[in-house]
Amino acid sequence: MKIIETGSIDPRYNLALEEYLFENLESQEDDLFLLWQNEPTIVVGRFQNTLEEVNSTFVKQNDIHVVRRISGGGAVYHDMGNLNYTFIVHTRKDHDFDFARYTAPIIEILKNLGVNAAFTSRNDLTIEGKKFSGNAQYMRKGKLLHHGTLLFESDLSVLAKALKTSSEKFVSKGIKSIRSRVTNIRPHLQKGMTIQEFKDSIIEHFPSTGVKLTRFELGEKELTDISLLAQQKYDSWDWNYGRSPEFSEKKSKRFEFGKVEVLLKVSDGRILNCKFYGDFFGNGDLGDIESRLKGTRYERTDLEKELEHVHLGHYFKGIPKEELLDLIAP
Repeated sequence: MKIIETGSIDPRYNLALEEYLFENLESQEDDLFLLWQNEPTIVVGRFQNTLEEVNSTFVKQNDIHVVRRISGGGAVYHDMGNLNYTFIVHTRKDHDFDFARYTAPIIEILKNLGVNAAFTSRNDLTIEGKKFSGNAQYMRKGKLLHHGTLLFESDLSVLAKALKTSSEKFVSKGIKSIRSRVTNIRPHLQKGMTIQEFKDSIIEHFPSTGVKLTRFELGEKELTDISLLAQQKYDSWDWNYGRSPEFSEKKSKRFEFGKVEVLLKVSDGRILNCKFYGDFFGNGDLGDIESRLKGTRYERTDLEKELEHVHLGHYFKGIPKEELLDLIAP
């Protein structure tokens, strides 16, 4: 497996790098592992409504970047006390997410450093029940991108202020605040180290997981293409925020695998427009579903008929069709 250290702390560049490498990964021999850091940034999930996830006033006052990634899941906070890791690999399963497999090497490395880390919930890593890592995945055409955060010495007070918190999410889990349920890695280490030393330790201990890392550097043309993608996509308002349509119906529900929110504009009994948001995972283009529903009569039988032959699990991981219809239908 090849390892790339981006050398950049610009979130727009780093997310463009991930996408470029994912799209251009050609063979299993080119499987990649990345380690990278960002300046203070909120990274929102692919399907999220950015304005509802971010404390816009606080973010602007504190010069915090807001950038959208290509994977689903919830919003996360990055700063220079946080280390991000990414696997970009070939996979035979196009529809199944496997968070346990790609977090296992990180857990093993942390245990070698004396940290009793564990995989829990749908995509989190914890220490003594407190979250220090959120993970997300994206799959397409036999390739998988898995990336996650590693809170090492992040400013958790900023994290709590920069993100809006859903009372529904926290009440359902019996949690009163972000700060009460997250932790940094550094206080749990057997010996003190800087984040650079922590990064070096991950690389040093990686062979103990059964994977050999070979350093790899990109060429000039690749670097130019990545910079162009960062400028055209990840620095654009349309990608990072997008426009919410006018709506007459707003519905939401938190399922086991994440929250789904649907905005519907209904007139004369038909759906004129619709938009899905949420922190769920999925690989399909939600525009496919949204386009299918436009013009459909706003009745359960018609919605069910329109979605009858659609593999909804490709778009909404782990959410049964009947339950999704219960949410959408009047």
